[in-house]
Amino acid sequence: MKKEVPDWVDKVDPCEANCPSRDILDLIGDRWSLLLLLVIAQGVHRNGELKRRIGGISQKMLTQTLRALEANGLVERRDFQTVPPHVEYHLTALGVSLGNALTPLFGWIEDAFDAVLAARTAFAEREAA
Repeated sequence: MKKEVPDWVDKVDPCEANCPSRDILDLIGDRWSLLLLLVIAQGVHRNGELKRRIGGISQKMLTQTLRALEANGLVERRDFQTVPPHVEYHLTALGVSLGNALTPLFGWIEDAFDAVLAARTAFAEREAA
């Protein structure tokens, strides 16, 4: 049985190669973006705090990702114009709405974590046999 195409496909179809929505999917599908959104959603953070909280992110990737999130209206950067520099990041209303949309995804990850690990183990055992 073939499912009907959702109504939103008339406006946005990320399956189409030229659809601009792919840029948004690239942004929010990036692991650093997701992790930054998750952390910033917990409150206002400074650059150093974000770098310490998100293990494995380089300063270059942190800066690039924050700038991309800011350019897309998801994060706001507040520069206090002080010496030493004091800059904070927080979610915009658009970023909060995206965070609300991502909450079920993070819940699914938490709920399915053990099952995914079991599936990986079973797959590796089948491949090794």
